[in-house]
Amino acid sequence: MVHIWNDPTEVPKDFGPTVVTIGNFDGVHRGHQHVLSQLTDTAKRHNIPSVAVTFDPHPAQVHRPDSAPELIMGLQDKLEALGDTGVDAVLVMKYTLELAAMTPLEFVREVLLEGLHAAHLVVGHDLRFGAGNAGDVVTMQELGDQLGFGVQVVNEYGAGGFPVHHDGDTDRRCSSTWVREALSEGDVVTAAAVLGRPHRMRGEVVHGAARGRDLGFPTANLSHDSTGYVPADGIYAGWLIDQAGTRWPAAISVGSNPTFDGVSRQVEAHVIDRPEENVEDFNLYGQTVAVEFTQRLRGMVAYRGPEALVEQMCLDVAQAHELLTRH
Repeated sequence: MVHIWNDPTEVPKDFGPTVVTIGNFDGVHRGHQHVLSQLTDTAKRHNIPSVAVTFDPHPAQVHRPDSAPELIMGLQDKLEALGDTGVDAVLVMKYTLELAAMTPLEFVREVLLEGLHAAHLVVGHDLRFGAGNAGDVVTMQELGDQLGFGVQVVNEYGAGGFPVHHDGDTDRRCSSTWVREALSEGDVVTAAAVLGRPHRMRGEVVHGAARGRDLGFPTANLSHDSTGYVPADGIYAGWLIDQAGTRWPAAISVGSNPTFDGVSRQVEAHVIDRPEENVEDFNLYGQTVAVEFTQRLRGMVAYRGPEALVEQMCLDVAQAHELLTRH
């Protein structure tokens, strides 16, 4: 079981010594996973617990809310993804202007040493911390020498063979920015390659305009406060995971329903293989579900009427079913 703490005061006094890493970890992509694997390996060698320190909300949302990037994943999915890496605990620091004002020394002393009893730090080479991002890897190493903890620096790029090939011939460093770029273009295959798993959104199923149901393709509509980066408009093959953890193959629509002059963007998933024996009981309303994107089938198109749209939807569902069955 992964321990989840929301403040250093919640850490048991007898928990530690520890090996700690620090990061926003938006996406918990393969670059993050490489650092986290070094964290857990170091913890095993020293036979002590591993802890990942992350922040909520994302610092950019506090410092520049009008231009902060859309997050790849919500906190629940981030905690699950961090847990999947094998860490023993996650400390979720509430990011405030007061926290941002801590000097590198204050942050290390109060959070890492007094809170987590850190004996070792495992950090990426681009680490920045403390007020004004004044602290970096060199700062951390100097503080380690001064205060008595070890610092291991992980060079994310090129280590462990994790960079994926971009455009077939060029290596590119795995990053949250790359994931957002891919999703903004609807390229969920590249996003999955950088993430190491399919991109996911999570939200409550709410009532929509019921057009899909009227056309014979009922959909689970995600609420507008769902978490996870919304990929480019289009039709996708993917999966809907219900509250019980059952995975259902799905054709997923992202867009504003231009055939019906829609305005707001909507993410809705049509479950392909709904249980025929109790289809009336297959009610997802009010459930919090996850939607995973496997492949983009086409862009969003305005059709001349419902008949043409239904014809295309039949083709979309058949294509999604064939692709998901093959995978």
